[in-house]
Amino acid sequence: QVELVRRQYPGVRVIVHPECTWDVVQAADDSGSTEYIIKKIKDSAAGSVWAVGTEIHLVERLAQEVSPERNVMTLDPIGCLCSTMFRVSPNHLLWVLEGLLSGKVHNRIVVPEPEKHWTRIALDRMLSIH
Repeated sequence: QVELVRRQYPGVRVIVHPECTWDVVQAADDSGSTEYIIKKIKDSAAGSVWAVGTEIHLVERLAQEVSPERNVMTLDPIGCLCSTMFRVSPNHLLWVLEGLLSGKVHNRIVVPEPEKHWTRIALDRMLSIH
């Protein structure tokens, strides 16, 4: 996908979410959080062209916000849907929050002991960035 978009749009900047596959992150010009991607593109020079590897609805909203000064497209025109993110809705959020109030935990995530150390380090690093 990265090679194809570079052939189709010479000079394109490719920015992806770090949850993309390792080879995509390595082939991209930059990677970062959703907030980082948004800021990087909004702060870029007028006339710049961006291919973004993250959830399609974010890419579409961002493209509308920065158009016509910048050209923003998805890195994956065929899909690039994050099915789990796409399912987050006010109804699901309410269900989870009401469950917590009543003492029920829905969709608990359990991290195995061997991964907890590096998971904690990653979370602490993300939370420490301002």
